[in-house]
Amino acid sequence: MQYDAVLFDFDGVVVETPSSRRMYDALGRTYEKLGRSSPSPETLQEFMHGDFESIADRCRRLEIDTDAFCTQAAREMVRAQLSEVERGLRSMYDDVDTVRSLSLPLGIVSDNHPTVVSRLLDRFGLRSLFETVYGCPLTPEGFSRRKPDPTNIERAMDALEADSALYVGDRPVDVRAADNAGIDSALLSRSSEDGTDDEDESEDRSELETSPTHRLSSLTQLPTVLE
Repeated sequence: MQYDAVLFDFDGVVVETPSSRRMYDALGRTYEKLGRSSPSPETLQEFMHGDFESIADRCRRLEIDTDAFCTQAAREMVRAQLSEVERGLRSMYDDVDTVRSLSLPLGIVSDNHPTVVSRLLDRFGLRSLFETVYGCPLTPEGFSRRKPDPTNIERAMDALEADSALYVGDRPVDVRAADNAGIDSALLSRSSEDGTDDEDESEDRSELETSPTHRLSSLTQLPTVLE
């Protein structure tokens, strides 16, 4: 299969996944600043998985304005992730250097906040590699575009004028999003994980509803897939 563009997930593919503990702490600060007690772990799951209806329902029960909650949560979660990088607790993967050798147009399609994606790409000197970048703000529209919804993949392909892109992700939901967009997928499962404490990653690691087109243990294998 000949591809005319390659799209990448961000967390777990280009940069290390954010710590679920620090994300929960950021959500706790959101609750505190809005005058509420600490959130349940389920609230973080709802946020990270883009379950806006559950979040809105929880806000109604807590008598919190949903827009105010999402705005404050976005602020705290962006700060927490940027702080992780500044403190050396999160970095890019070494095998990302392989991406520099690719001649095809490249893009990023992430469920993370656009500010985080852009700032981290700048931080690690990767911004010039990617012609288009899509993230998901913490808004109703942003939540609705989270994977497996194919909207951002389709938008990235349009921006790159691509008909046969490959999407590289590290979770089954990435494979499903690629399938929903009608393109091939590469599931990345690095042999040595980075040791993050993301219990929520069990979310859909059990079984793939759709099999990936390719399986990678490192981005260094990507050039062979693209030959």
